[in-house]
Amino acid sequence: MDKKRSGLTGLEEVDVEASGSIFVAREMVRRPLHRIPYSFPCISVDGHTDGWICKRYEVEGCEVIWAIKDKAIGNTFFDAGAAEFLISKLHSGKDEAQLAQKRTRYTTEGRQKAARSRASAGELGSALGPDWHEGLSLKGTRECSRHVHIEPLCEVKAIYLQEEFRGLGRKSLSFPRDLHGPTSPTADQDLWPVYVELTNEKLYGCDFIISATGVVPNTQPFLHGNEFDVGEDGGLRVDEHMRTSLPDVYAAGDLCSASWKPSPVWQQMRLWTQARQMGWYAAKCMAADLLGDPIDMDFSFELFAHVTKFFNYKVVLLGKYNAQGLGAEHELMLRCTQGLEYVKAVLQDGRMVGAVLIGETDLEETFENLILNQMDLSPYGEDLLDPSVDIEDYFD
Repeated sequence: MDKKRSGLTGLEEVDVEASGSIFVAREMVRRPLHRIPYSFPCISVDGHTDGWICKRYEVEGCEVIWAIKDKAIGNTFFDAGAAEFLISKLHSGKDEAQLAQKRTRYTTEGRQKAARSRASAGELGSALGPDWHEGLSLKGTRECSRHVHIEPLCEVKAIYLQEEFRGLGRKSLSFPRDLHGPTSPTADQDLWPVYVELTNEKLYGCDFIISATGVVPNTQPFLHGNEFDVGEDGGLRVDEHMRTSLPDVYAAGDLCSASWKPSPVWQQMRLWTQARQMGWYAAKCMAADLLGDPIDMDFSFELFAHVTKFFNYKVVLLGKYNAQGLGAEHELMLRCTQGLEYVKAVLQDGRMVGAVLIGETDLEETFENLILNQMDLSPYGEDLLDPSVDIEDYFD
């Protein structure tokens, strides 16, 4: 390292590894598709991020075959109950107004020409988070709602172009029409540009494929000739000030592995929001070190919090939202109103340590305070999630 002070970020230095989820889109009518490319720069929730799962709901006018490696969708974020709550929205034909986005939006407006020239030269830019699809049409040529079929517990075995498929002498399957019961597979008479064979031996033709991937820290360019300490997950180990094991070298985002003793209600996940927080905090730490000033751990590392949108529902994940690392010593409290909201609170020793909030629950601020304050909630029992009780009155 020639420079006195260096910063490494995982936002751009990320390698990807397939994580067993594939999105296959088929046009409802055999006319030219809106020119959506065959290869999308997308990341699935099955691979630890939410860049694409929320977009599956926004695709219209297409048949969608969604192959996942787990029993239910969104295994990284949701339990089976929350997944079932969301699946019902996939099969609804009702058009809805999109939720207003109150966060900062990231776009490439005004930079398309430069981006195209860099892309043609093989250069990649930084991530746009959930805004990666801006400017792309996610609507097919037929004016109808989405048709989604889920193939669970499988992965991609092989991908064939049309010419390769013809040489196989096999038949592909038509789109399953009965979405709510078992179906006998029928042969598809159409020819498609590309075909996907799954590990459950099913073969589908489609217009394009979106590969859903996970993230693996791409540390190899930095390990050559250097002696960085590497975490079990392959990331560069960093301390509470984002410093690596080498003097004056910092790392942040997907590239790093948080190696300090974390807060009991925080965990590292390779999400674009967390990478952004780490990069911002690493810059503060470098400046403080240069000036010789002390610096405290940033508040964003006190409590894991992620706000996103899935299937046009607002989704808030707090703390140990899936009881990560709690073993059997925890309690779950649930409240579900189909089509409206899903609320899950995770308690340990009578104190809230995590929560999943789907829909307009208006509980995020209250639950965040309860997790941070570690108030004993045992006296409130089931009233904690009673919809007829305004729990904010309890904690004013």
